[in-house]
Amino acid sequence: MSTPKAAPLTERFRGLAREVIKFGAVGGLGVLVNFGVFNLLRSTTDLQTVRANVIAIVVAIVTNYIGFRYFTYRDRDLGGRRREMFLFVLFSGIGMVIESGVLYAATYGFGWDSSLQNNVFKFLGMGVATVFRFWSYRTWVFKALPTPAAPSLVVEQRDGHEAPVTALAPEPAATN
Repeated sequence: MSTPKAAPLTERFRGLAREVIKFGAVGGLGVLVNFGVFNLLRSTTDLQTVRANVIAIVVAIVTNYIGFRYFTYRDRDLGGRRREMFLFVLFSGIGMVIESGVLYAATYGFGWDSSLQNNVFKFLGMGVATVFRFWSYRTWVFKALPTPAAPSLVVEQRDGHEAPVTALAPEPAATN
């Protein structure tokens, strides 16, 4: 009995590279939105650092969901949108805790609260959270569609038992 061959390693690597590039493009837009909203809030309001960060992340989460669903993972399973959105918000929330935790520790634990320091530690926290988000989104949220199994041919032997046939070869032509 033969089993379907897996895609060659180079093809799987290219697919993962394309996914990482698309994830990065959407994530890059999310980073711009995140930093833009964060710095706008910090410069125009009296919001505390972490509160401004949480608002900025929520705005970026909405932007990212649209980009991931309709660009990065548009070929993924479209069933179960409620589940997908729930998991996206859940894992995005965990990412928000990671990012905000780094910023919180720097700001309130070490007293590093200048604009430059806020942005540096926001960026570091975002990097750690991004690794987590990439893994969780591709594993749990935007699940890959199952690859179709190769059809198997089954023939019945004379004794009534089934025997798998892996390939049918053409019969040799008769020569005169």
